[in-house]
Amino acid sequence: MKNNMTTGSGIKGTSNKRLVPELRFPEFKKDGEWEERRLGDLCEIGNGKDYKHLNKGRIPVYGSGGYMTSVDDFLYDGDSVCIGRKGTIDRPIFLTGKFWTVDTLFYTHSFCYCLPKFLYWVFQQIDWYRYNEAGGVPSLSKKTIENIKYSFPSPAEQQKIAGCLSSMDEEISAMKEKVEQLKIHKKGLMQKLFPVVGKFVPELRFPEFKNDGGWKEVILGEAFERISEKNVNNNRNVLTISAQYGLVCQYDYFNKNVAAANIKNYYFIHKGDFAYNKSRSQGYPFGVIKSLRRYESGVVSTLYICFRAKTNCCIDFYEQYFDTDLINDEISKIAQEGARNHGLLNISIDDFFYRIKVLVPHSSEQQKIAECLSSIDELISQYENKVILLEQHKKGLMQQLFPKLQNHNN
Repeated sequence: MKNNMTTGSGIKGTSNKRLVPELRFPEFKKDGEWEERRLGDLCEIGNGKDYKHLNKGRIPVYGSGGYMTSVDDFLYDGDSVCIGRKGTIDRPIFLTGKFWTVDTLFYTHSFCYCLPKFLYWVFQQIDWYRYNEAGGVPSLSKKTIENIKYSFPSPAEQQKIAGCLSSMDEEISAMKEKVEQLKIHKKGLMQKLFPVVGKFVPELRFPEFKNDGGWKEVILGEAFERISEKNVNNNRNVLTISAQYGLVCQYDYFNKNVAAANIKNYYFIHKGDFAYNKSRSQGYPFGVIKSLRRYESGVVSTLYICFRAKTNCCIDFYEQYFDTDLINDEISKIAQEGARNHGLLNISIDDFFYRIKVLVPHSSEQQKIAECLSSIDELISQYENKVILLEQHKKGLMQQLFPKLQNHNN
C-alpha cells in the first residue's frame, strides 16, 4: 500500500475555527490563519496485525514500545505516523519504507491535505493520555483519534515547519552520536591505560613511565579510610548513586521531596569522597562505587559504605579506576566467597576495606591518566550539554511554530 497524499481545501470536516502561531516563516505571514480539521479527515488509521505467521526477513516489525523483530513481508510501504493503541500511547513514531506493526500500534496512511512528517510533529503536541479509554493499561481507539481536532496550515507551510524541526532532530542525533563515539573511545582507552585483571602493567603507558615497573597492589584500606561521621547538623542534601552521574541529590535526580526522610543517622560526606552501593545495578553485578563531585557536601544512607582517599592518592584517578573491571572483579570475587560461606551475596565492611585489592601506580602516573581521561569526560559533558540546549531550543521553537490554543474535541 503506498501513501496517497493529496492537497486541496475542499474536504469535509473543515470548521470556521482558525488560529495563528506566534512564529511564522516570512513567506506565510499573509496566508491567513490555520484551519481546524478533524484528524480522521486528514488520514486513515490502520490496524496492526499479528506477524508470527511470517518468516524472518529484513522488514522491521514495530509495537507501541518500538522495534521488535524483522520479517519477510510488509503491512505498509511509505511514510506513516504511528501511535500506540495499547500500552505506550504517548510516543508517536515516524516510519518510512516497508514495515509491519502489531496490534498494539496504529499506523496512518492515505493522507489528505496533510504531510506525514508534519502530522508526526502534530502528534507530539497532543496530550494523548487525555484520550485514554482504559482504567488499567492505557488504550486508544481509532474513533477517538479520528475525532481529535487540530489546526493545520497549507501543505507548503507544513513542509517548511516539518523540514525545520527535522533538521534540528538531525543535528541533535549527530550530537548524540558524537557522545556515544566518545564514550566508546574512552572505554577502549581505559582498557589499555589500566592493567587487565591479573596483570600489573597496562598495555598502553605514557613514555615517561615505561621504565617504572609494575603497579603496586595494596588493600583498599591502605589507600582509603572509612567515613563514619553521621549527619549531626541535619544536612538535607540526601544523595543517591547514579551509574552515569555519580553521587547526585535525590531531589534533583528523582524530583521527589525527601524532607520527611529520617536522615539524622545518615553518613555525612564531602566533595571528593566515595560511596559504595552494595545493591545490584545493571552493568555492575555487585554494586557501584562513585564519588561526590556536584556538591560540596551531602548525606547518604547507612546502607552505603563511604570512604575517602588518603593524601597520597589521586581522587580523579580512582574515580576512573572504579569504573574498570579491576574493582568489579575484586568485589565480585569477595562477594561470591562470602555467599559460599554465609549464603548471602554481599560484602561486609571489613572485607571491603581489608580484602579488596587495588593497583597503585606512582602518583605522577595517576595524575597523567586522570588528566587524559578527564579531558575526554569534559568533551562528553560539553556535547551532552549541547544536546540539552538543542532539545530545549527545539521545544521552545515548537511552542512558537504551532498555535498555542488548540481545541482537541472528541
